[in-house]
Formats: sequence, C-alpha cells, structure tokens
Amino acid sequence: MDKKKKMYLTFAVIAVICFAMVYLGISVTRNAGKTSSEVSVEKAADKLGKMLKEIRAEEVPARKAAVELTTTTLEEELPDISKYPLSVIGNTTNNIEIFSSPEKAGDGYDGWLLEVAEDFNNQGIKVNGEPASVSVRSIASGMGADYIISGKYLPDAFTPSNAMWGEMMLAQGADISVAADRLVGNVAGILLEKKKYDELVDKYGAINMKTITEATADSEIAMGYTNPLASSTGLNFLVSTLNAYDSKDLLSSKALDGFGMFQANVPFVAYTTMQMRDAVESGAMDGLILEYQTYINTTDLRNFVFTPFGARHDNPMYQVGRLTDGKKAVLDAFIEYCMDKKAQDLAAKYGFNSLDDYSSELPELKGDTLLNAQDLWKENKDSGRPVTAVFVADISGSMDGAPLNELKQSLINGSQYINSDNYVGLVSYNSNVYVNLPVGQFDLNQRSLFTGAVSDMDASGGTASFDAIMVALDMLLKAQEAQPNTKLMMFVLSDGETNSGYSLNDIQGVLKTYGVPVYTIGYNANISALETISQINEAANINADSDDVIYKLKSLFNAQM
Repeated sequence: MDKKKKMYLTFAVIAVICFAMVYLGISVTRNAGKTSSEVSVEKAADKLGKMLKEIRAEEVPARKAAVELTTTTLEEELPDISKYPLSVIGNTTNNIEIFSSPEKAGDGYDGWLLEVAEDFNNQGIKVNGEPASVSVRSIASGMGADYIISGKYLPDAFTPSNAMWGEMMLAQGADISVAADRLVGNVAGILLEKKKYDELVDKYGAINMKTITEATADSEIAMGYTNPLASSTGLNFLVSTLNAYDSKDLLSSKALDGFGMFQANVPFVAYTTMQMRDAVESGAMDGLILEYQTYINTTDLRNFVFTPFGARHDNPMYQVGRLTDGKKAVLDAFIEYCMDKKAQDLAAKYGFNSLDDYSSELPELKGDTLLNAQDLWKENKDSGRPVTAVFVADISGSMDGAPLNELKQSLINGSQYINSDNYVGLVSYNSNVYVNLPVGQFDLNQRSLFTGAVSDMDASGGTASFDAIMVALDMLLKAQEAQPNTKLMMFVLSDGETNSGYSLNDIQGVLKTYGVPVYTIGYNANISALETISQINEAANINADSDDVIYKLKSLFNAQM
C-alpha cells in the first residue's frame, strides 16, 4: 500500500473514531441533569409518538341529541333483587327475610350471620306455637338501603354495618324502626404501614383523625378511602374527616375548607375495598381504611397498624315496615338467638366483639346531616381540580346486538352522574380507531354531543383495543397541556377481547409511566384481560350486564367524576 492510500485510510479511521466519540458523548450527556422519571417520560412520549403514526384514527363528526336531564330513578337503576340471591333460605311458612351487610353474611370468617341463621333454622324453634325460620340475603349496606328507600324490594329486616344508614333511611321517609341496637361489635380503622405509623407518632405524638388529616394535607402520607355514597367505612371516614376540622358543625365552611385541603392530596377515592388494597400493596398509597374484623382475618395486612376512628360499626337490626305479629315474633326470637353465648362466641372467633372498649369519637348525627355531608362530598371531592376523562367504547363485531345496546344505554344514563365542570371525550374502535368526540367541558352542549355520538355507534369488524387506548391517552395528555391542574382518567367499555393492532405488552410501559388510571367495564366480558389493564395504575374493573350496569356506573362515576 502506498503512502497516499495509508494516509487516506488513517484519516478515515480517525473520522470514524471521532464520530463515534461525538455520538457517544451526545448519548451520554443528553440526559445529564434529568431525573430518571423525566428520562422515562421522554422515552414513553417517543414510543407513544411512534405508535400513533402507525394507528389510523379517524375523526367522526358528532351530532347533537336530546338530553333527558333525569333519565332514571333510583328504582329503575337498581337491578332485580335476583342478582343477589338468598344465602340462607328459610324452611317454614313462618319465615322472615333479612338483608345483611357482607362482612357478616359472606364466606369463611365473614359468614357469622349465615351460620347463626342456619343453626336457628335447624333447631326447629317454634314461635307462637308455629315453626319459625329466617332467610338471609347478603347485600352491601348502601345498596340495601337504596332498595328499601325506593320501595323496589322490601325485606322484613335489615342489618347494615352501622347505624348511619338507618338514620339516612329515616330522613328519606323509609318505614323502619330499630329492633336491636347491636348484633355484633365491630370498629372502623385507619391502617398505616408500621414504618409510616412510627414516623407520624414521632412527629404528632399519636394517630387520630386530626393527625391523619394534617399529614395528608401536608403531603406526608397518601391516604385512601372508599366511596362514602356506598361504603359504610367510607361514609364514617368522610364525616370523621369533616368533624376533625370542625367538631361543632361538620357542615360549616371551616370544615369544608379543611376537607378541601385534605382531599387535594388524596390520590383517588376507591370504587371497592380491593382497589384500595391493591393501591397500598403497589406503593401508591400509605394508608387505607378497613373494619377491624376484616383486618384481623387478612394475613397480608399484619405489618399495618390499626387505629380505630369514627362511629362504631355495631351492626344494628332494623324492622322494615309494619310486620305481622307472627313475623315480629320471629324477628325478636332470631335477635335473641344472635345474642346468646354460643352465637357471640362464634362472632368473637370470627373477629367481631374485639374492641368493645372503643367509644365513638363522633357526636350523634341525624340523617339529614349525613345526607348533606354526602352531597358536600360529591360537590367538593375534586377540590377545585376538574377531571378529564376519555371514554373508549368497543364497537367490534363481537359487541353487536345486546352488548352494544347495553353499552350505549349505560353510557347515556350514567352520564347524568358526571359533574358538569369536568371534561369528557369519546373514542370508539373496531379494527380502526375513531375519535367520536374531542375532549370538552361536560356542559349541556357537550353532553348533547356525547349523547348523539354514543347513539350513532354501530358494531362491526375486529378489535384494536390497545390502539384505541393509546389514542385516548394522547387526547388526555394534550388536554392536560391546556389545563395542567386536571386529573386524568380513562374508561374502557368492552367485552375484553383484542385481535388486532398493538398488544398489552406494547402499551403497558407507556401507560405505567404516565400513571393514567384505566377503569374497565366489561359486557359479557373476558374479565381477566380487562382486570390486567385496570391493575396497571390501580383502577377498578366492573363486570356488568343489563340488570345492574347503570347502578354500578352510577357508583363509579359518583366516586371518580
């Protein structure tokens, strides 16, 4: 090789080395000074941008449709009572039916009342000379109260978790009366991980509602609770929070202002206890609320410290309506049976009656006060931060017929529970993705467009669920750029099947990075697939059908929207 060629070769090698060093330097220094989360968001944004270039999203002009300002009554929302079958069936003609909250009418350690009822029925007990029996239907306290208030279905007796439901039922005109102040004792409590508990005790001296509200308002802990419109413990927590700010008047402006500071630092209100527990286990929250009987029977919560709060949950029994002398005698006999030593020993074995030295921290609250507290919560739970939500509707061929009709009906009827100061958009999908309604404030005009867009959806084609979720995510992120203070969430309504476009693995990291909760509502669905989507960012999954979807969406929207 001559000298000239050697020289050119040397220059070429040097040029390659210099280019490599420059490229490496850019790669190493371009993220200098950035946090790992900033780098992660940049990567997620880059991946999302590349995905969107591959997704065909077509805009579909929305038409306005008439909006019924009140589309359903409470009686119409509630499913047929057959959705909640009897857990114990009485075996005589002299029989009464009892609604019971699930923590004492469920499985295993939650089955105390069922076991007592079965035993009562098997004893051949006679009342006024006639064999007597009881039937028990397990139903959440809030829903049981709704059946009785609406008159859609009336049992002979009702035992909710606490007396607040009875007070609210009386305030709404329900014909009930107290048959027993207590069947078994229980207490609601705040659960904090041991390390966090010790930190707060070191700073505040003790754990109580004042400590919890101050620590939450100061962003020292992320506290979670359940929907106070449906959950006994959630309702107790709400009024206890208001009471911590003003013990003389929990509906005062002082209490409301304090609640606003507290609520501004609550990550989310859980649709179910399971959603709340999952969020704690993932590290998204430091604390949760739970009844003691559930806590003591849950082994994976033993590293959490339980602190009682609020009113006691002593499971009162209410007579519903004007019972015949025979039915009233059966109810009295069953209450007496529940209170005898054998039944109470079983209750203690199952975790009840454990904290009988705890007295209520709350003043006696009448039903009107409790109902007003619920209304205040619904109006102020977002603490001035609007919610921006995009609904993602499956219109693939597998949704044709009843599933799509149910989806349309539930969205239109459920939309009446979305606050008008929130922002809503709509995406639908089959093999392709359609933007049916850009994000806009959910005033009467937007609701009219939303109603028309939902009504006009037709089903056909394949199922590109994850393509649609990415389009919806992009809409949410752009909405947040325009309004940084907004809370983002997504609702996916589907049968859970996906057969085209991107996969869950493709989008999971992007969703996780942005932290947008994706609530999924299944219609005759592959629930495991939808649950996986919701679990990415601690959202909830609902398995719905035509009988109960409106009531379930009402509860979900009341909690989140």
